[in-house]
Amino acid sequence: MQVQEIDGGGMKSIARPAQNVMGSGAKGERCGDFQMPLHYPRYTKADYETMPEWKLDCLLTQYGLPINGDIHHKRNFAMGTFLWAY
Repeated sequence: MQVQEIDGGGMKSIARPAQNVMGSGAKGERCGDFQMPLHYPRYTKADYETMPEWKLDCLLTQYGLPINGDIHHKRNFAMGTFLWAY
């Protein structure tokens, strides 16, 4: 990583080691197991209204979202998150 610093009206480059944003010191180590899914879910409102709780849990977990509450809360949360109003 190159950083430009102003030094008495001029600029000079100084090299700084790249910092690991994840907080561990090891190279290539990931923080947690979350990986954003490639595709956006394509369920309809009717799909969410009839979706079993285990499937809602899997969907929310896949996107790193909380799975707290009862099935009605999870359905409303999933619909509010994934359905777009046109």
